[in-house]
Amino acid sequence: MSRHLRAPRPLPEEMCKASKGLGNRTLDDCLPLALLTKEDRVQEMKDKCKDDPDTTNVDGSKDAIDERREERDIIDQGYTKMGKIGEGTYGEVFRAIHKATNSTVALKRVHLHISHGGISTTALREIALLKEIKHKNVLRLRDLIYRDTNLYLVFDYSDVDLRRYIEKVGRPGLTYKHIKSFTHQILSGLQYIHSHRILHRDLKPQNILINRSGMVTIADFGLSRSFGVPMRAYTHNVITLWYRAPEILLGGLYYSTAVDMWSVGCIMIEMATLAPAFPGDSQIDELFNIFQFLGTPDENVWPGISTYPCFENNWPPWKRRDFQKHILELKPTAPISTSMIELIESLLTYDPANRISAKAAEAHEFFFDDISMLHF
Repeated sequence: MSRHLRAPRPLPEEMCKASKGLGNRTLDDCLPLALLTKEDRVQEMKDKCKDDPDTTNVDGSKDAIDERREERDIIDQGYTKMGKIGEGTYGEVFRAIHKATNSTVALKRVHLHISHGGISTTALREIALLKEIKHKNVLRLRDLIYRDTNLYLVFDYSDVDLRRYIEKVGRPGLTYKHIKSFTHQILSGLQYIHSHRILHRDLKPQNILINRSGMVTIADFGLSRSFGVPMRAYTHNVITLWYRAPEILLGGLYYSTAVDMWSVGCIMIEMATLAPAFPGDSQIDELFNIFQFLGTPDENVWPGISTYPCFENNWPPWKRRDFQKHILELKPTAPISTSMIELIESLLTYDPANRISAKAAEAHEFFFDDISMLHF
């Protein structure tokens, strides 16, 4: 039905206070949508969409309109969004093309909670940390795109994360040499961020990215924190349960880079066996999974354990199992060397003070036990 247009007339302030600061508006422009029927609102939107390239072929949904305008803004910044590929700790992740270089990138969308004071401290923390990081084995922040209530973080694109790689490729893509290469690259990235006083705090296969060249990068710094000396208290609600260090499971608020090293040990076992090392379904079940493998810890094994908030004296007294024998019982589908067992054991040490560091692990014999290619 055709609309009868009339010349715009100035709108009295008392009839549309919302028009203040928004320029000259007409009564029709400022008529509250609440006074219109649903059919009127849809028709109004369709009429406006006829000459508006941002809202063509939409159903009147505000979300749909915002999505199209947002994509248009991304295109204006030189990117074409291709589709959703996953979710990070605090945002959705999309694949996109950078038109200037024709390279594939990843866009992480972080919603800005304007009604709650703007961008979350978590997102700000991740951005601040990533701007300081420049290492081949740590995900690189290339650009930032701001649009109304959303912020896009532009990263280098990787084809798959380690979790999907394990599930889809399996053993053919995780030979002994693959495990050695992936582990060394993870340790190299960790050594870099730890040397810059950053705790990752959420290391798991889903946050280890792999590209087609075999390059590994550590991603998702949404839970990361910078640290200093002396150490301060942190939350224990970090790290996915299966990769969580025992000092965090026991409620410890003071922890160090050792929590990331424990996660590496869990990931190494998972790469060797294609199954999680400690698949607990609750915090206490996770602890008991660890105890059944490494034995129930006490003050002799871990000095100071009795001071942790969740420590109990009446835990079942499991004995420590032979490390190599237990790993073999998990039916690893890749060869297991003595040096590999020794590295995993040093990563899964109870006492954080005695757990191997990223720098020491990077120089471990495991990475240099094959000298067959040497010629003199």
